[in-house]
Amino acid sequence: MRSFFVIAVIALSVACGKSEAEQQAEATAKAAEELAKAAEAATKQGTAAAANDMAKAMEGMAAAFAGGKGADGKPVQTVAFQTLQTHLPTVAGWEMAEPHGERMTMPMPFSQVETDYRKGDSEIEVTIVDTGFAQLLIAPWSMMLATGYSTESSDGYEKATTVGGHPAFEKWNARNKDGELNILVGKRFMVSLDGRELSDIKDLHAFASAIDLNAIAGLK
Repeated sequence: MRSFFVIAVIALSVACGKSEAEQQAEATAKAAEELAKAAEAATKQGTAAAANDMAKAMEGMAAAFAGGKGADGKPVQTVAFQTLQTHLPTVAGWEMAEPHGERMTMPMPFSQVETDYRKGDSEIEVTIVDTGFAQLLIAPWSMMLATGYSTESSDGYEKATTVGGHPAFEKWNARNKDGELNILVGKRFMVSLDGRELSDIKDLHAFASAIDLNAIAGLK
């Protein structure tokens, strides 16, 4: 359990300099290590000192998972998923499924809403996540959002781009006709569009243009 968690967190960071998101991911990995060591010591020793070390490790873990703070210095409260749901797009010709939303306060605060759209054999899943500025959630996108990022193969490509003035990255697999368009809005909200059996990556951009990203950025 410990090894899986640490490896998963370390995998989120990238080697091209340490951004705030990467530093947060490393801090979480370190906190997980300390918590595991403290738990092992408490189990073997059963002493008050070992229990105290474990309590401190748990505090460090909680801090690593915590979301960000607003301009007033107070922890950010994530937006209700019902509010996020009102920002799902309506796109002509596509049938929208019943949205599913959730909100969590611990151990890491976040809220999200998602739904599927279908047109014939084509399907697009749209997800809107309020990270509450929790950098651990944003860390997996760090490298792909970096200006100039791109990779290409015989099957398709990945590249950094912008959508409505917001940093984003897109993926397209020409062989399978599937793709992704991921947009970071206001350094806080993650808008993801995942499509299958599409005619072109432009289908995802058309969906993105139907979402009021600036309105999402203004949510509090």
